[in-house]
Amino acid sequence: MDITPEKSIWYFFVKGDLNAFSALFKGYYSVLYDYGLKISGNVALTEDCLQDFFIYLYDNKQNFGEVNNIRSYLFVSFRRAVFKKLKKERVFLDYDEAIENRAKFDFSPEEIAIKQELTTMKRTVLTELLNSLSVREKETVFLRYYSGLTPNQISTVMGISYQSVLNTLQKAFVKLRKASESEAIFSILNA
Repeated sequence: MDITPEKSIWYFFVKGDLNAFSALFKGYYSVLYDYGLKISGNVALTEDCLQDFFIYLYDNKQNFGEVNNIRSYLFVSFRRAVFKKLKKERVFLDYDEAIENRAKFDFSPEEIAIKQELTTMKRTVLTELLNSLSVREKETVFLRYYSGLTPNQISTVMGISYQSVLNTLQKAFVKLRKASESEAIFSILNA
């Protein structure tokens, strides 16, 4: 049995160790916050939901068993919590309607700047290219490259097959490649 530091933290968290809970909170708060904000588009709702989520984890720690992939587990659970809160507030009826109608999976120039050192114009162009993707493609790219999830983890979080994740990423990159090869984009990037 392979005991990773993450599994060790989870083990001690379930046993009631406050330091382990603190490590989970500190380690996952910001990435879950970013993901929740992409889904809801509402800072207050995301913050409330995240606080409720961590309180729920703490209050129910004795009910949790062994988790093979803590990161995936937290993303899946938090995603459900956000949608439950949105549904409770009657913001939407289901996932597809919420994502398609509200389209909160937009990339900001700041997110791009964190990952790559580009000029302001190149960041703007890259942002426009990413925002031209479908909502599902944007969510998949966000989870893979901005949240660091593996395709297996993304499959679990989004509730789609592993192959669908790979296909979605492939389609996104084909679209990005075609758009970036267009003469208009090429001239802006080389300006």
